[in-house]
Amino acid sequence: MSRRSRRPADLVPELPPISYVWETPNRRPRRAEWDIPDPAAPGSLTPAMRAKLERIVRRAPEVMVKITGRTKSVAHLKSHLAYIMRNGELDAETEQGATLPGRSGLKDLQQRWEDDAGLDDKRRRDASLSVSIILSMPAGTDAVAVKDSARAFAIETFGYNHDYVFVQHLDDKHPHVHLTVRSLGHDGKRLNPRKADLQVWRERFAGELRLRGIAAEATPRRTRGRVRKAERGAVIALRKRKITPDVDRLARQEVLSEVRGSRTAKHSWDEQIKSRQDAIRRRYLDYAAELQRSGLAADHKLAHQVRRFVKDMPAVETRRHALRNELSKLAIARRPDAEQGADAERRGERRRDERPR
Repeated sequence: MSRRSRRPADLVPELPPISYVWETPNRRPRRAEWDIPDPAAPGSLTPAMRAKLERIVRRAPEVMVKITGRTKSVAHLKSHLAYIMRNGELDAETEQGATLPGRSGLKDLQQRWEDDAGLDDKRRRDASLSVSIILSMPAGTDAVAVKDSARAFAIETFGYNHDYVFVQHLDDKHPHVHLTVRSLGHDGKRLNPRKADLQVWRERFAGELRLRGIAAEATPRRTRGRVRKAERGAVIALRKRKITPDVDRLARQEVLSEVRGSRTAKHSWDEQIKSRQDAIRRRYLDYAAELQRSGLAADHKLAHQVRRFVKDMPAVETRRHALRNELSKLAIARRPDAEQGADAERRGERRRDERPR
């Protein structure tokens, strides 16, 4: 059986046990330095594993690397470039290290990329001209380090095959960089990142930040005990406009039916999520026990931090669970009002019956 076809549970014997905690589930697992076991002690913590575990339990800030969209027409591309450069108010930097200042730099960039798009005669009508990426860190992170890390990330990831331009925005509390990459590479292949690629990008960006003295990590949410996916941008936008998205309406109807019928629908993925979280927490505690046995004060301290981290993990709650709890609380809150109304109605009936006839 090939490794690609195996389920995450089947991968466990091949990898050091701790890697199950922070590995992002995908069909192309990649071995990073903290996934490579010590041949003499395959089940033990290597220095790289220990360092990553320490960053996780000390809650190092998580990087964000997000694909925000793709441009599919020259007009859209030019509009996007104008947006990230604030119509020339911000300078941009290219893959060659050249700075494009002001409106003249913006116009030059737009014209060059428009000309290049015209030469791409093999592009399908719906194929993208560029991919838009944001690299961001939490508020308070040194903005210079974020920009330098983004530059190094772009050089390492795209510099040898794709044209790109990046601009740092500082008008938000989260220092972030907009990176726009031309889809067509110099090798004739188009940029088409997958889930596994995004995790590699996050790890690379976090590594560049650490090289510049910024504590940063790039772990999947399940590492921190969180199981709910981030909401889609379109769904959030609808809610802001006071419009109920179909996904919310359908989920609410289904859960409301369960609450009214005093039943709970069983879903196989709920059990899978719980089983995965149980396995993750056991792995943390197993390595806390190993650290405790080492005899070193620093390891004992880390073992205590690992146990505290597991204890503070949130309860396993899917979106369905949260919605069911919300509706149940709402039903309980309304019950006293309904009971008071019924009591008042009964008292009124008694008074009517007691009147002399």
